[in-house]
Amino acid sequence: MPTEHPTRAAGLTWITGASSGLGQAAAIRYARLGRMVAASARSVGGIDDAARLAAERGALGEAAVAPIRAVGLDVTDRAAVGAAVARIEDECGPIGMALLNAGTHEPVSVDEAGHGFDAATFRRLIDINVMGVVHAVEALVPRMAARRGGTIAIVSSVAGYRGLPTASAYGLTKAGLINMAEALRIDLARCGIDVRLVCPGFVRTPLTDRNNFRMPFLMDADEAAKRLVDGLDRPGGFEVTFPRRFTWQIKLLRLLPYALYFPLVRRSTT
Repeated sequence: MPTEHPTRAAGLTWITGASSGLGQAAAIRYARLGRMVAASARSVGGIDDAARLAAERGALGEAAVAPIRAVGLDVTDRAAVGAAVARIEDECGPIGMALLNAGTHEPVSVDEAGHGFDAATFRRLIDINVMGVVHAVEALVPRMAARRGGTIAIVSSVAGYRGLPTASAYGLTKAGLINMAEALRIDLARCGIDVRLVCPGFVRTPLTDRNNFRMPFLMDADEAAKRLVDGLDRPGGFEVTFPRRFTWQIKLLRLLPYALYFPLVRRSTT
């Protein structure tokens, strides 16, 4: 088994969940760096906006702004994901980088009477946040393995580090993605595939705009996309996390014993 992981293979960048927020901002940044992007979402209106914004802002560096190709896709549909990957590669060329960003959040708030815990919420988030990534990985791995190259970047969240209030469903999916990315990092190295993990803190998106609580170190999507792209462009690493002042504080919470962790979180969130 290889002792080192390959660097990002040449080819276009495929981004899921690219109609708004971090996914849209990443598509714009990659296009401005001169890298062709295939961008997927259930609604392509936001992707068309990304292409327009990339052209308006102009290129970064010497390269011209690259095109952003919109590919409508529901990542919960396994067959549709496989067909989308085949279509992208047939029409645009090999996928060198897949940024699997599609996801959603729904809080789970349980009242004193025990109401509010709904299995349907968990099913929706698992289908989108977890199985959407699984479907994409399933479609990508044989193609990248045949080329002995490519990068699969899985977008999780710092919410996956430890249990947080109202995030029992969201955190479940994000913790699962972290574990899956760690395992795939080991398993897919033998295929020549580089697996990366992205764990953002709070990024200003339509999802976080719904939050009614304080969000420390809240980042604009454009700055978050810069951190993401710069981090993924650094060879040899695994996890890209930002903003570091906040995410490393959350990482430290993983080291606390439960006897300290639970009282601390209760005091800081109530």
